[in-house]
Amino acid sequence: MKIKLLPKFIISLGIVGLILTIATSLFSYATSKSYLGKMYAKRVMTNCNVIAAMIDVEDVKTIISDGGNQTPEYQKMCKLFNQLKKDGDVTSLSLVVPDEDSVCFYIDALVEEMGDDPANQIPYGSDILYVDAANPDDPADMEKYITIWQRYAKNKGLDKPIVTDNDYGYNYTWVSVILDESGNAIAEIQYILDMSEARAYLISLLTNMLLISFAIIGLTIVAYIFFVRKMVTKPIGKLTDFTQEITETNNFENQRIEIKTGDEIESLSDSFNFMLEEIQNYISNLSKITAEKERIGAELDVAKHIQESMLPCIFPPFPERHEFDIFASMTPAKEVGGDFYDFFLVDEDHLAMVMADVSGKGVPAAMFMMISKTLIKSATQSGLSPAAVLEKVNNQLCENNDAEMFVTVWLGILEISTGKMICANAGHEYPVIMRKDGEFELYKDKHGFVLAAMEDIRYKEYELEMNAGDRLFVYTDGVPETINLSNTLYGTDRMVAALNRAKTGSCSQLLEAVHQDVKFFAGEAEQFDDITMLCLEIKNTLPDLKEIKIEPSLDKMPEVTEFFDRILSEAEVPAKTVLQINVVVDEILSNIIYYSGATSVKAGCASINDQVILQFTDNGRPYDPREKADPDISLPLEERENGGLGIFMVKKIMDEISYEYKDGQNILTLFKR
Repeated sequence: MKIKLLPKFIISLGIVGLILTIATSLFSYATSKSYLGKMYAKRVMTNCNVIAAMIDVEDVKTIISDGGNQTPEYQKMCKLFNQLKKDGDVTSLSLVVPDEDSVCFYIDALVEEMGDDPANQIPYGSDILYVDAANPDDPADMEKYITIWQRYAKNKGLDKPIVTDNDYGYNYTWVSVILDESGNAIAEIQYILDMSEARAYLISLLTNMLLISFAIIGLTIVAYIFFVRKMVTKPIGKLTDFTQEITETNNFENQRIEIKTGDEIESLSDSFNFMLEEIQNYISNLSKITAEKERIGAELDVAKHIQESMLPCIFPPFPERHEFDIFASMTPAKEVGGDFYDFFLVDEDHLAMVMADVSGKGVPAAMFMMISKTLIKSATQSGLSPAAVLEKVNNQLCENNDAEMFVTVWLGILEISTGKMICANAGHEYPVIMRKDGEFELYKDKHGFVLAAMEDIRYKEYELEMNAGDRLFVYTDGVPETINLSNTLYGTDRMVAALNRAKTGSCSQLLEAVHQDVKFFAGEAEQFDDITMLCLEIKNTLPDLKEIKIEPSLDKMPEVTEFFDRILSEAEVPAKTVLQINVVVDEILSNIIYYSGATSVKAGCASINDQVILQFTDNGRPYDPREKADPDISLPLEERENGGLGIFMVKKIMDEISYEYKDGQNILTLFKR
């Protein structure tokens, strides 16, 4: 709920007035109390000491001796005490002799005209215990009696009045000793003065001060409120109404307000008029600014989509390839980013992977990124090695690099059939590798200089052996250099730990797990760099094959052909392809039977992802049919060399052939799409 300015003034002034009133009254009360306290303390001390001085010591000895109340001295002393009590308006005036635990009263002055009740007079010789005289609810009261006795034992009276404020009343008490010729105390005068009237006076003073202060400050506040209303709230209210009217009508043209107060409020109205002129100018230009901003936004959106379209974004990218799984992602810090990744098949047996980070952010970095990506892909597809690619692209980027931008690059080319990967690193982050059934670990490879910084830089290559179940993770510095609100780096240790927590997932799940971990770590902190990641997993090179094992003899060939026909028929392989595969099977088995010297043969077959895979394993002599030169079929039949036509036919029928000799076995694998 909003409260207007004038009520706020009234409330605040009222609070200030209340504080001033209470403070002034309490100060007056405290000052008066201190003054009266000192005045009455001096009075009881002076009067008590005078009385003690004017009393004859011999008379005191007579009075406190046995039968002293029957002597003329007693009568004379009682009369004197009564007169002194009356003249001094004393509450209690007594001649007493204290000891360790009690006090003995010899004279207790009584003046009935002052309201004293004879029934309350303490008789001569009354010995009253301190525990009976003290207030049982006030432990400090007992201490006062003990103090008087301790002073008396030292032949001294009090050096300051004792203040009693309890159920027995509010009193000032003074004690003066009567000394004999040897200076020993023989009795003392007990002088008590009632302070209730003084207290009543102080309370009356406090009440009057409160009332007077309230009245004075209240009138001052009322006068000040009228002044504030005229000089402050009314002009401000006028300005508020004017502002609300403009806001509701949304009309700023030629609107002005005139306030003449000769102070800051008038200056505020002048500033407001100036602001209206500026708003009017701003509104006239706003449509142009908005249109320009929308145009820039649209162009940035187009640039973002162009950049995204340049990166591989359809997954799985090679659905017909079962040898590996690959996934990548990029999250730019701005509309467009400087990071990029790429992967592509150089040929059927070589997969190239690129991870790169351009210096800078925004549109310039994005343009440099597109140039770099195009040059790297073009050089790689030309058949160059990773080091040669980086050397060539570095020199190309150095040409006319007036912006002095640079790019870090990690490039790897995987030979799919063998798992051998040749890599080169131009100032990029270390890759992370996980071996089968192992943990992710940083692989601290050889770093070269960044691209586009200096011409004719030489780069070194290194080789990785990637087997089934192994994984490779590459990334840009946006991952480890993410910071949170505490300005703490995410770091490679957290990244590797996140990878290991999600190592059982697929490549896409792995990247998502790292991204979520980075996001959780950063919290509300703004992303300041692009986050780009790529993960490669090497799969088993072949799916599970259905196999048949036979002795290498011609009468077993129909059994193998029938076995293959059944598998291909169940997989609904086209009849034409089945006939071609039967020719291949006959040719391969014939070669093994006639020429290899094998004693056992194992034939396997599978159909997956629109591809037929054949594999023949025998323990014969090593023989790679791919090394057999193709016959020149352009020559007449009589001029050709014998043999080789069957293997040539196999090569023509099948799309891909691989061979290895391992553990004393020939392993020939053929693929047909």
